[in-house]
Order: sequence, then C-alpha cells, then structure tokens
Amino acid sequence: MGTGALVIVDVQVGLFVPPRPVHAGKPLLKTLAGIIRRARKAGVPVIYIQHCGRPGTKLEKGSPGWPIHPDIAPAPGETVIEKREPDSFQGTRLGALLRKRGIDTLIIGGVLTECCVDTTTRSAFSRGYQVTLLSDGHSSSGNWVLTGAEVVAHHNEALRRFADVRRASQVRFGR
Repeated sequence: MGTGALVIVDVQVGLFVPPRPVHAGKPLLKTLAGIIRRARKAGVPVIYIQHCGRPGTKLEKGSPGWPIHPDIAPAPGETVIEKREPDSFQGTRLGALLRKRGIDTLIIGGVLTECCVDTTTRSAFSRGYQVTLLSDGHSSSGNWVLTGAEVVAHHNEALRRFADVRRASQVRFGR
C-alpha cells in the first residue's frame, strides 16, 4: 500500500432510521468503527464525506438526519468534506486534499452502496488511485428490485474491476 487514507462516505444519521434504514446498520457501524480505530492508531488519515441533500430530504444540511453518525464521529482535527453529488470528488476539495497530502491509495466504506459508494469508488479508480472497497463496510436500503443485502453482494462483485474488494479485517495498515 502506498500513502493511504480511509474515506468514509455519507454515514449519516438519516440513513439509519425508518422508514428505510440501511441493511445491517448496526454491524456496519461496528465494522466502520473498528477500521477507523485501526487507521487512527496507524496514523492513517480518516476523511469523512458528508452529503448535503436537497431541501426537504433526510440529508438536508442542518436537518436531524444530516450529522455523521455518532458511532463513527470524526475526531477533532479529522477532515470532513461536504458534497452535493454522488461522486465525492465532484465539486469538492477531496482531490486537491489527497494530492497535497501525497495520498495515492484509498480505502472506501460507507453508504449508499449503489449511489455514492459506487460512484466514488469508480471515480477514484479513474483518477489513478489504488482503491480498496470494504466488502463489509458499505450498505444500502435496497430498492424495488433488490434488497439491501443483494445490492451489497452485487456491488462487491461488480466493483472488483475498480477496487480490491476485501473485508475490513483483511486491511493492513502500516508496514
């Protein structure tokens, strides 16, 4: 692994509450909290992406659903990047921040699998980053065709072209 960062995409309160919470939300938060702890201990930057939804949506900036989930909240001094599009690079300072820090490897987890996690993973690959997608570190609420579990399984297979897909416990930090 080169110089890496852990990127946590849109793990916000509003995506964990009814009527359509993400699949297996509690285990997801436990997995993400564990890898965040390990990254911090290894001195690997943790970068949080926070979606700013349209007015009236559950991720509208300033709404009760907008904050990053408290189970994985940023530590003082950690970077939080607000975005308005599914791609965490589009219209944000993410790319410039990564270049400035010399980061060439990204470990990605978060929600929603089929939207912002997928788009950010593909975009990172297209920009030349080495990408690891946490197979047990992303989730979905599902849709009219697939359950949340099916969306996760499908994307773990589909995104292998763009990322090394592995469980969080398989990710090694440091030397």
